Amino acid sequence: MSDEQILSLSILGLLMAVLILDRFRYDIVAVIALLISVAVGIVNPKQAFSGFSNDIVIIVGSALLVSAGVARSGIMENLIQRIWPDTKSVQLQLAFLIITVTILSAFVKNIGALAMMLPIAFQFARRSGTSPSVFLMPMAYSALLGGLMTQIGTSPNIVVSQIRERMTGQGFSMFDYMAVGSAVAGAGVLYLIFFYWLLPIRNRNNISQEDAIEIRDYISEATVPAEAAIIGKTLTDLMRPAGGEAMILRIIRNKKNILPLPDTVIAHKDVILFEGSPKALDAITNAARLELSTGRTVAEGEKNREIDVVEAVITDNSPLIGISAKRLALFDRYDANLLAVSRQHERIRDRLGEIVFRLGDIIVLQGRESVLPNLLRELKCLPLARRTIMLGNLRHGLIPIIILASAVLSTALQLVPVTMAFFAAAIAMVVFRVIPGREIYQALDGQILVLLAALIPVSESLSDTGCAQLIGEWLAHLAARLPSYGALSLILIAAMFVTPFLNNAATVMVMAPVASSFATSLDYRPDAFLMAVAIGAACDFLTPIGHQCNMLVMGPGGYRFIDYPRLGLPLSVLIVIVAVPMIMIVWPL
Repeated sequence: MSDEQILSLSILGLLMAVLILDRFRYDIVAVIALLISVAVGIVNPKQAFSGFSNDIVIIVGSALLVSAGVARSGIMENLIQRIWPDTKSVQLQLAFLIITVTILSAFVKNIGALAMMLPIAFQFARRSGTSPSVFLMPMAYSALLGGLMTQIGTSPNIVVSQIRERMTGQGFSMFDYMAVGSAVAGAGVLYLIFFYWLLPIRNRNNISQEDAIEIRDYISEATVPAEAAIIGKTLTDLMRPAGGEAMILRIIRNKKNILPLPDTVIAHKDVILFEGSPKALDAITNAARLELSTGRTVAEGEKNREIDVVEAVITDNSPLIGISAKRLALFDRYDANLLAVSRQHERIRDRLGEIVFRLGDIIVLQGRESVLPNLLRELKCLPLARRTIMLGNLRHGLIPIIILASAVLSTALQLVPVTMAFFAAAIAMVVFRVIPGREIYQALDGQILVLLAALIPVSESLSDTGCAQLIGEWLAHLAARLPSYGALSLILIAAMFVTPFLNNAATVMVMAPVASSFATSLDYRPDAFLMAVAIGAACDFLTPIGHQCNMLVMGPGGYRFIDYPRLGLPLSVLIVIVAVPMIMIVWPL
């Protein structure tokens, strides 16, 4: 081994050890590893920042933005509410997510299938009162498993087919992967459904503003319009999307109070007074298509068209103290609406416009982004720390779903590369204002993107220094002493361990020639070994850095580096146990 090869393997080994110890920020560790690699000469300084333009970083960042846009639309929540309204069993929810992602990943890019289902996972987590971490990593792994079943499901299958075509004149067809892939995917899905508990329950390392500012007793008011689907249904049906985080205080019908019993039937023009968290109130009004009793619609400005929603507390010298919103004529004077009010240690039962403000009341105001700061200053209200309040925010109907579907379909039909499809989808989310400009960079997880961008040049040093070729030679020498099933297992396992550092397509390019030459030297058909390489390269269940699906869920799930092998190592063993005999049956040696 050369000095460069020793340095490359040593740095990668030390990097993995530090990441597993989980005592330092992942992005800082990755950046330090990159700087050391440049300092010792195994990474060219001109290539040190190539990771930031790598397709994987673009795909992960774009997918985070697209997923945030779909989640913001509320459409996925409404869809789940209709097709599966009452299920709170974590295992049933997990089974639904895993099976759906697996099937979708067979026919569309696995990153697209995963991004499509992430908002539903967060909705299930809220409904069952559990952490999203229970769902996200199993979903990422199921996306990898689903890609094994077809040629277009994952990059290794495509590359292996091209290599076989160069070797024999005929590549693998679309469904040549189905027999082995479906058996492996089926076993993996069952493992994830029944052994998901091996994964520790995690929360995001940094507490979000939504979690830090926990206000659950906002009072808001909504009217039932003529087109509301909830008309003729009961209050129980209306409150179901809130997941127990809201309650109805009053119903006003024809200026008369109606007792809010669970079986009370909702009618057109009913005025409903709610109490709950902003998220729960938004879930109710969005699912039932209720109209918030804001008076009138805030006009969009010419230069700054975005409508904002802010929370603020009434201070001791505020002119609001002692008067009501109706008397203040908030909309006529300030072009703003009052959406909700919270008062500590007291339940308010007055209608929203009739509430007389007191010192310490927390109010939710809706208005133009350019107007609200001056309004709060004039009203002498202290704004709370910025967090996303969806109550009263504009929804964009089917636009986010159309954008995501277009990206997924264009990649499935191979019209454009997955990088361009998701990047264009992310830009479309911004252009159509699905995501407000102020929330764009909040949706991007900078720590994950920096981690990924810094590790890519470091991992590529394995190939640049010749370590990959050296490992291939070692494997060929070792495999020659093994029986056929042992050699096949060795090739598959080696591909699994190499793919986190070379990415899956590069792993196939390194391992496939080794596998085919080994097969030829022992008079075996190369097909079985090429299949083993494809499966091993596509099954990165040991690290977050080998595949963009694993990286995509790391931040939202709050996962640590060590969590991946905790769930993924037994799965990798299972894949080998199932795949090797299936390959030998379907592709005889």
